[in-house]
Amino acid sequence: MQDNPRKFMATDPFGRKWTVNLEWLQNAISIRHADAVDVKWELTADDGTEMERVVALPHPYLLKVAKALGRELTDSWCIRLAGEHVRQMVDTWEDAEKTIVTPSLEQLEAGAKKLESVLAVAR
Repeated sequence: MQDNPRKFMATDPFGRKWTVNLEWLQNAISIRHADAVDVKWELTADDGTEMERVVALPHPYLLKVAKALGRELTDSWCIRLAGEHVRQMVDTWEDAEKTIVTPSLEQLEAGAKKLESVLAVAR
């Protein structure tokens, strides 16, 4: 797990190392009329390749996962969830061709559980 959820490194299956930087977090209703929280990332590979990805976190899923974990729905938690999803995307190259990616409920639950276990160890 990354120490800084706003800037971290990930390695793709081809061995390229990517620097992942948070650009912004915004309620998607204001930009796409969607019931989601959009988190935009700028990715730069060690070979100079650049790409942008937006992780669209569906609000109903966020509420369900937060309730199950007894967590508050906060911007910092959304950033960490979206960052975990981007890291997983880079690691596996799944959905690499998509600019806007919407994780499934199962993906969010798995990412949240991973975050919870890492944060529990850090305490």
